[in-house]
Order: sequence, then structure tokens, then C-alpha cells
Amino acid sequence: MAKASPIYIWKKAPFLRILLPLCVGIILEYFWKINIGILLYCSFILTIAFILFMALPEAMRYRLRTFQGSILSFFLIIFGSFICWQKDVRNHKNWYGNHFQQESVFLVSILEPPVEKAKSYKALAKVISTIDNDSSKGADGNIILYLAKDSASKNLTYGNRLFIRNKIQLIKNSGNPGGFDYARFLAFQQIYHQCFLKNEDWTLAKGNDAGAFKSALFQTRDYVIQTIDKYIAGKDESALAKALLIGYRVDLDKDLVQAYSNAGVIHLIAISGLHLGLIYAMLLWITLKIPFLKKNKTVRIVLILLCLWLFAFLTGAPPSVMRAAVMFSFISFATIFQKRFSIYNSLCASAFLLLCFDPYLLWNVGFQLSYLAVLGIVLLQKPIYNFLYLKRKVADYTWQIASVSIAAQLFTVPLCFYYFHQLPLLFLIANIIAIPLATAALWGCIALIVLSPIDIIAVYAGKIIMAVLWLMNHSVLLINSFPFALWNDVSISVSQTILLYGILIALIFWLFKKNNFALKSALVVILSFSLITLYQTRKSSDQRKMIVYNVPGHSAVDFLNGRSYYLAADSSLAEDKLLTSYNLKPARVLFKANKDGAINEALFYENKFYHFYNKKILIAEPGVSYLPLFQKIELDYIIITKNARITIGDLAQTFDCKTFIFDGSNSLWKIDQWKKECEELHLHFHSVSEQGAFVTDL
Repeated sequence: MAKASPIYIWKKAPFLRILLPLCVGIILEYFWKINIGILLYCSFILTIAFILFMALPEAMRYRLRTFQGSILSFFLIIFGSFICWQKDVRNHKNWYGNHFQQESVFLVSILEPPVEKAKSYKALAKVISTIDNDSSKGADGNIILYLAKDSASKNLTYGNRLFIRNKIQLIKNSGNPGGFDYARFLAFQQIYHQCFLKNEDWTLAKGNDAGAFKSALFQTRDYVIQTIDKYIAGKDESALAKALLIGYRVDLDKDLVQAYSNAGVIHLIAISGLHLGLIYAMLLWITLKIPFLKKNKTVRIVLILLCLWLFAFLTGAPPSVMRAAVMFSFISFATIFQKRFSIYNSLCASAFLLLCFDPYLLWNVGFQLSYLAVLGIVLLQKPIYNFLYLKRKVADYTWQIASVSIAAQLFTVPLCFYYFHQLPLLFLIANIIAIPLATAALWGCIALIVLSPIDIIAVYAGKIIMAVLWLMNHSVLLINSFPFALWNDVSISVSQTILLYGILIALIFWLFKKNNFALKSALVVILSFSLITLYQTRKSSDQRKMIVYNVPGHSAVDFLNGRSYYLAADSSLAEDKLLTSYNLKPARVLFKANKDGAINEALFYENKFYHFYNKKILIAEPGVSYLPLFQKIELDYIIITKNARITIGDLAQTFDCKTFIFDGSNSLWKIDQWKKECEELHLHFHSVSEQGAFVTDL
């Protein structure tokens, strides 16, 4: 009997062959900024080559078919580079950042309802035009506005037009090592500037740019929020219901979000393909109960897709939801036309379409995790499920959920280590408990919105949903409370992440294909990973660093000695776990320093004078004065904090200091004064508020 030839992945998923060169083109344009002229020239050369190829005899074209495929692949690479170039608003002729002046006035339109912050209202706005010397010029580009709280800013809404003074600032990162790259995150959304506006810095202009569709979406969202607040009483439960249903996370408690992340069920409150899948299943069931829709398959599918896409836009259209919406659209159309479809091809096709729309999604963490999780489920869920056979329906259903969670988690573990530096160890238990509760709560919330006009039913529905969400919250909090629930503080590089995926793929291939070469490959990659890890661990054990962090309003200095650290910070920061976790912890994870306060043998300090190995440091605080000395005290660094009433000239009469550092607890106007003094005295300085954290090897 003839042996069946294997069907390779590029046969099952032909879209993969056009997706890969597209991604290559996007990556090339992002890192090397290829000029549009070069792209057009390469396109012209490829077009000539393709025309010449098509002019060849058919037999020769067949023999040289690989050449034809290469031409098409290069076309796709150029296309990927072009859409990436085109998406970058800085390449647009009318981008406001290319021509505004210091005295410019901007006419902007608010793109979404402002969000209330502690001291301001935050709004995303689109620049319509710039006004210079009484002449107006059309402009393009988005900007973030922070408007001081008052009665006027409180009443602003989507579509309002504003005249704003030029108080534009380039968006910068804190510069803290290992910290979240906020500027890069917004740059992928084509946002590069922000404005902090007082009441006198802006004026409401005539006209309104609110679109009917977006207005309807925002009104629907507001109705959903008001309905949930009305009928679901608990604060945490109400906030969770809004996050679960429409992805509205403004009211979520930060500690609760962290607990969901630590337990491995953060995907339940970050709208994902799971939510869309549940709604899709519910819509299929409901439409089957309606006789007219049951008979007319086309109308039924179109109605379902309409509801799905409305939900996707209502949630803000995150990448994971858009991926699911596109995939379900493919599945639905295949059902209408009675065509067989490949899930691999659907995955590749949806990724191709989304990247054509926004090539910067390639760097979106949600986009990456979403596709990897689905790929893991497609490849591994069935084999994992087949490991156990359980007769009882409840046990079998539980194992189905568990197999899906295991398959998805396996393919996302390396990225979780790379991006989040942690792995939830009890994710399986958490998902088995939370997914059924989240499913019930999601369907319940939809029913609540539909039945909200009937007050008596909505009241009892709200109480039931609140009980389900309360149980879900407390289950997650309980799991998070276990000391072994989280493998934390893991730091790996890009190369290590790639090696982990190499190990994973090789082991999967060995387990399911019984391929000895795959096992040998896995062992080689494991050895490479181990050697890199050993080198990095050895390197971190020998480190000696001082880090002056950029934490607005606070003073924080870390002394790192090997794997240990000592924190010199104001008490309010040291006691704020969330602030410390966000600003300080990433650096400690990056440098693999996880032992607190264990370096006293290397660090000596008294009255804010620190001696760390061969370096001498002074932390200058308010309320302390320094008298001039005939023989100056030599210091390596003076860190000035909390708007200390002191001049650089006074310090220079007492200390012979190599570098003055102004930390994030100082006001910008005060830092400007000190900078001018340093420049006049020809002294070296560093402002962490403007230049990012100060990091030095000692």
C-alpha cells in the first residue's frame, strides 16, 4: 500500500506564503526606514522582471516557476514596507508636527468622550488645522489633551472643536530601566505629542465633528454603563461587569486587576476572542430558535455577523477581538457557500487583512498573544484532551476547559516571560473556576441590557449577576493569595524568547511525530538557552550599579550589588506597592536583583552621605544647609531632591562634585534654575525628569 505523502503547512494555509513576506516588509521598514523612492524604484524593477518572465515560453516559465514565486514574494515585501511607510503619519505632508511654530494655535476635534483622571480630563483629539500669523493651514495627526478640571472641561464631549495654544510636548518615557515604553506604545498608534492645558489655554470653537455611527456607539456604551451601575450594586462587581461586557476598565480596582493577572485569567477582563466566541455561540443558538432565520441561512449568518461586528466596535476594536471577528466572518461565509475551510488558513488570512489595515499591530502584545493562543489551541487542544477519557459529563466538560487552557498557555508562556516577567502557576485551576462563571456573567449581562426596560426582572437579574461576579472575584483573590500561585521576576531576552519557542516546537514535533531529529534539536536548543542564562546570571552577580529613578513627585535611588539591592527613597513611595511595582520593580527584574537590603557590607551611609565601593554620593534634601569649606569635600554625585532651597553655587563652595542629579521629586521650573547655574559654572548635570533615569556602573 502506498504511503500517503504529508500535507505541509503551506499547503493547508496558502495565505501563510503571502503573510510571511508581508511581515518581513513591515519589519524592514520599521527598523531601517526605507525611503519611498527606493520602494518605488524596486517596484519598477520587479514589474519589468515579471513582464519579461511572462514573455518567456510556457515550458520555460514552468521550469523557472520558483523565480516567479520569488518575484511575487519580493512584491509582497515591498508592499509591506509601503503600507508601513504610509501608516506612519510623520510621512504625511500635512502632519502638524512638520510645520507648527512656537506661537501656533491648533484647531482640534475631540475623537472620544474625555476620561476623568485625578487632576484632569484626558481626551484624544485630532488636529484639523494650525493657525500661524492669522493664516490657517490644514493639518493631520492625533494628540492627547490633558485639561485642568473645571466646569468647562467637564462638559466637553466627543465631536467638540477646540482652539488650543501651542503647549505641545513630545511624549517621553520615564527612562527607568526595564520600564514600559509608553512613547513607543503611543507611536504605534501614531500619537507623538501631548498637551497640558489650563482653562485659559483653550477655547471652545464653533462646529461639531461627531459622526452618527460613533455617536451611536458611545451612546450605547453609556447606556450599558448606566444600566450596569443601576442594577449591579457591588463596586468591584459592577466594574468587572463593564470590563467583561464592553471592555470598559476605568472603574476597575488596580489590585483586583493584578490578582486576575497573577492568577492567569486576565484575558477574562481584557476583551478577547473568548468573549466574541461566547457571543457567537449564543447568537447561533438564539437564531436557530427563530423559524424564519432557521430556514434562511444567509439572512441568519448576516444578522449574526452584524451583531458580532457591532460588539467588536463597541468594545473599542482591540486586536484580539478584531482577529476573532475576521475569523468568524470567514467561517460564516464558508458556511453560507458550503465550502470547507482550514483554520490555519483563516488565521493567516485574518492576520494578513489586519496587518494591511494597521501594520503596527505586528508589535501589539494583544495581537501576538491572541494568535499564539489560538494556534496553541488548534495544534494541541485535541491531543491534550485525548490523553484522558472521562465518562462523566461534568468531569469531561471540566477536562475540555482544562485542555484548552493548557494548549493556549503553552504557546504564550515565552511571551509572558518576556513581556510580563511572570507565569501564573495555578492558571489551570483559575481558568476551570473562572471561565464558567465568566460565561454565565457575560450572558447574564447581555440579558440584563436586553431586559433592562422591565425593571422588576432587571433588578433580580442584577442580583444574580452580582452574586456570580462576587464568587468569581473572591475565587481569583483566593487563588492569588497562595504563596506559590505565581512564578515571578523572570527576565529573558529576545534571543531567549526565540530559543524557548524553538524548544517548545521541537518537543511538540518529537512527542506527536516521534521524530528523533526533533528531540536532538530540542536538546541542542536547551543547551544554548542554558548557556545564555548561565552567562547572564554570572554577569548580574558581578554588577554594581546606582539607579536614580524618574518617579514624578518622589525621590528613589537603588544601589545594586550583585543580586541584591538597597532602596533609598521617601517613605510615601516605599509604602506604595503599586507605584514601586510599576517604577522600580522592572529595573530590578531586568538586572536580576531580587534580594532586598542585603548589601550593607558594601554600602555605608550616614546623614544622607553614601559610600558605595569607591563612589561617594550625597542626597541633598530640604532643610539642610552646607557651609563653605576651605578644603572642599570630594563627591562623585549629588542628588538634589524635593525642591531643596539651595543653589548650585552654594553646593560648589562646599563640595567638589563631578555630577549633579535632579530627581523626579523636583519641579521643572526649579530644575531649570539649577541647570542654568550648572551651565554658568561649567558643571555636569543630569535631570531625570527630562533625560530619564540616571544609571551608572560603579
